[in-house]
Amino acid sequence: MTNKLHLITAVVQGKVGEEAIAAAIAAGATGATYFGAEGTGIRQRLGPMAANIEPSKRVIFIVVEPSRSDAVLAAVVKVAKLEDPGQGFACVQEVLKAVGFVAARR
Repeated sequence: MTNKLHLITAVVQGKVGEEAIAAAIAAGATGATYFGAEGTGIRQRLGPMAANIEPSKRVIFIVVEPSRSDAVLAAVVKVAKLEDPGQGFACVQEVLKAVGFVAARR
């Protein structure tokens, strides 16, 4: 059993999902779990200005050692343009216990 890990959850536009995963791995993640999803929210509030916001999303789960968390999150945010309104969301949570995690080689 492993302690002291971080779970990065990112919800990104479907078209940049693969690119976001590749960026996370390049930044130090050992892998990712992802699936397709649809959501509501900002598109409904923006009206006609929401034409560039896809309804289809990619939800990405990335488990990393805390020392790699900031770099991996920054890579995903940059590639998925998460600082732009309507492009998605990301957060980092502490993992209390985990089984099966394979740490990155140093």
